[in-house]
Amino acid sequence: CLKGGAVTVPETLLFISTLDGNLHAVSKSTGDIKWTLKDDPILQVPVYVAEPAFLPDPNDGSLYILGGKNKEGLMKLPFTIPELVQSSPCRSSDGVLYTGKKQDTWFIVDPKSGEKQTTLSTEAWDGLCPSSPLLYIGRTQYVITMYDTKSRELRWNATFSDYSAPLCEECYHYKMAHFASSGDGLVVTLDKESGEVLWAQNYGSPVVGIYMWHQDSLRRVPHLNLAMETLRYLTFHSQDIPLLKWSYQSVKDFTATKTQLLPALYVGKHAASFYALTSLVHSSVALVPQGITLARIDGPTTDDVTMRESGECEITPSTDVKYPQGSITSLHNQWFLIGHHELPPVVHTTMLRAFPENLRKTTETIIPRAPPARTVFDDFLALSSPEDPAVRSEGQVQPDPAPREQVEVYPEADIWDLVLAGVGTALLGGGVLFLLLTKLQKQHAVQQQQLEQQILLLQQQQEMLLPSRVSGERVPAEPVEPGPSWGSVVQPSQSSSNSSLLKDLANGMDSPDPAVLVAAKEPDVIVVGKVSFNPKDVLGHGAGGTFVFRGQFDGRNVAVKRLLPECFHLVDREVQLLRESDEHPHVVRYFCTEKDKQFHYIAIELCSATLQEYVESPSFDRRNLDPVSLLRQTMSGLAHLHSLSIVHRDLKPCNILISVPNRHGQIRAVISDFGLCKKLQGGRQSFSLRSGIPGTEGWIAPEVLQEAPKENPTCAVDIFSAGCVFYYVVSGGQHPFGDSLRRQANILSGSYQLSYLQEEAHDKLVAQELIVAMISPEPQCRPLAPMVLVHPFFWSQEKQLQFFQDVSDRIEKEPAEGPIVSALEAGGRAVVRTNWRMHISLPLQTDLRKFRTYKGGSVRDLLRAMRNKKHHYHELPADVRAALGSIPDGFVQYFTSRFPRLLLHTHGAMRVCAHERLFHSYYSQGPGDNGK
Repeated sequence: CLKGGAVTVPETLLFISTLDGNLHAVSKSTGDIKWTLKDDPILQVPVYVAEPAFLPDPNDGSLYILGGKNKEGLMKLPFTIPELVQSSPCRSSDGVLYTGKKQDTWFIVDPKSGEKQTTLSTEAWDGLCPSSPLLYIGRTQYVITMYDTKSRELRWNATFSDYSAPLCEECYHYKMAHFASSGDGLVVTLDKESGEVLWAQNYGSPVVGIYMWHQDSLRRVPHLNLAMETLRYLTFHSQDIPLLKWSYQSVKDFTATKTQLLPALYVGKHAASFYALTSLVHSSVALVPQGITLARIDGPTTDDVTMRESGECEITPSTDVKYPQGSITSLHNQWFLIGHHELPPVVHTTMLRAFPENLRKTTETIIPRAPPARTVFDDFLALSSPEDPAVRSEGQVQPDPAPREQVEVYPEADIWDLVLAGVGTALLGGGVLFLLLTKLQKQHAVQQQQLEQQILLLQQQQEMLLPSRVSGERVPAEPVEPGPSWGSVVQPSQSSSNSSLLKDLANGMDSPDPAVLVAAKEPDVIVVGKVSFNPKDVLGHGAGGTFVFRGQFDGRNVAVKRLLPECFHLVDREVQLLRESDEHPHVVRYFCTEKDKQFHYIAIELCSATLQEYVESPSFDRRNLDPVSLLRQTMSGLAHLHSLSIVHRDLKPCNILISVPNRHGQIRAVISDFGLCKKLQGGRQSFSLRSGIPGTEGWIAPEVLQEAPKENPTCAVDIFSAGCVFYYVVSGGQHPFGDSLRRQANILSGSYQLSYLQEEAHDKLVAQELIVAMISPEPQCRPLAPMVLVHPFFWSQEKQLQFFQDVSDRIEKEPAEGPIVSALEAGGRAVVRTNWRMHISLPLQTDLRKFRTYKGGSVRDLLRAMRNKKHHYHELPADVRAALGSIPDGFVQYFTSRFPRLLLHTHGAMRVCAHERLFHSYYSQGPGDNGK
């Protein structure tokens, strides 16, 4: 039986739903958790991101797609998971079958203890005769599955859950404003009338819904998602709220400084699942540009893509979406997805045209952009008045009769979200806290002037309380420019307003933060100690939310690497390794480290480009830095790291930088990004994998990926990655293990393809031998970094000629049956192409017959002929000199072009003499030897 007394839930109880599936009953006045109802996570999606990737929004089940056959960027699909389930079974034009399932469940809960009494669904029901009032909480689970009929594989599946809770009709009378962080479980709640922060709590998982109990059911109350950095940026430190331990002395009246909140899309990862959540950010938060994440090695293809003038695209109907030209993505490292992205455009499709009216739908609200003189705070004043003719009872913004510039705002950004944005900007920012909203009246010039004077007075008083800024800079007060008619604003007495503002300012002055905004000439520049940078000038970003900005250190242009709190434990290690290694010209130079309450900053050498740009950009100015020299410099830097027992563990084209030109116009290669480096302590030669698999997919050595490796990885992992980089450079952008989708599997199986080096040419054969050794699946078979540097791949023509001459001198008196000559002649017929005399020019053949007899099948005789002609070069007839070319380049090329295996064969055979002083420079690297 389901009979029970009336439900008596206290008015102060709120229900907060989090991404991990918990429903917390919390005190409305303190935010403290009274009890928790645990259930399955709101989102259940595949653990690994594949291409294309579908990222759901846990708020309403909206879908975003990233990647496809053309490597497209982030786009928003025009339907939600509930809409797909409601319309299933259906089929798209590219042969994808959609199947869906909707499961409704009632949880019957004790309101005092939160104990689940029973569960009611179509599958199960346990009888219950309650003795006390109970809560009946409805939850719906949507399951969607995509099956590809072409590949006959499951493309994607997901489960999305939502509580049955319509929007509270009395939301305009709701006295609190809730702000949630999109990246963690922080919730800040304000009193809308007084502007006071009531409480702040962190619930450990991103908040996806806040509800109150009204008329025997849950009712959704509005909350606004803000970026984690923005919520902390806007919130003053308060002694009464121990969680709010951040303070920004540069935060002024937001009306005067015209700070605005911008809509963005946050891509995050909770547990093992990725999600996308719309949120607001302030101007200092770096955004990934629309349609672009990170450049990938293989490069994008956008053939046959047609775009509208509005920047939208049409598909009819298909999940194989077409995207804006130039969109590229990077899914081979999933952590690159995490961060704030510009709002993606919406894909148009005809697959789902009609939906039931009662089904929740995502909407793209269009609002007019505020004039330059107005801020979000102004919009808040204009829109929150209940009698404003532009706002109807339904809470919809009516279109302005005059044409105005329009911008897209994130889904479900209705009028209440605008009100909350205004509250957040004005109240959290420590702005004009004394302004109260009243009925709309006609604007009078005198009242407007009084309002401006009052704001200016408060700004002056606030500046008197603030300490001196960095370098003595002060932020000048700006008068608020008159905007459109707001109606009258009734103000409380000046003394009470001042005391309220002074109290808020005093609460925010306990622990000044070193990060301030310099508003004199560059208002967006952030200064932290000796380091300054503009957060809009992003050079790149990496795993774990790390961003790199263009900045300055002591008047020098530098790159500023900003790390999140989750990476703080890595900062000291990275800085220590940089300090140890930065004395080498081919390791990025380190300058200093600074920190504030949110981030750590590392100032390093500013470079002009990455190796990827050097290889793939036709317009890149290489300034006489040829590929072989670049690879020699890279290996020189890596050998330096290995000599210090430092393993880089993430060597790839993006982490090899090209320096800015020096005063002589020269550039050089430097190794950067020491975030994953490992210092081998106490003479150890290997490192463990207890902390996880380091590196970037597609560049990781096979022993790192094996479930049960024979032994712990060593410095050889860097040699493997360097071998992949070598082939990438010499081939002009190819990877030895194929395209990105099969690359890691090919690495594990040892299946490489060096098609670019298959030609029987001297340079390609030499490069092939080195690269094959470097990417060997067996770590012990790979050469050490110093051995790579002395490989013939790096030898100049002069050094090659000297080697041939030294070998010929060394074996001149050796017996034909001796071990050295025997090793040289072994397999020699292939080297000399049966008879080398048949492959040289006629003038040289004639000249050779004049002096002595040479055996055409002997490698030693070929080397002897080369030595003799080099010694008597100037005595040779003119036609012979013309055929041989100049010494050394033309002369060496004459022979190596005809006998491409001669150098490698001779070098391998003479290894038995590597210990002799004459051959030291050819087989081992001495001090200061760069391999030339």
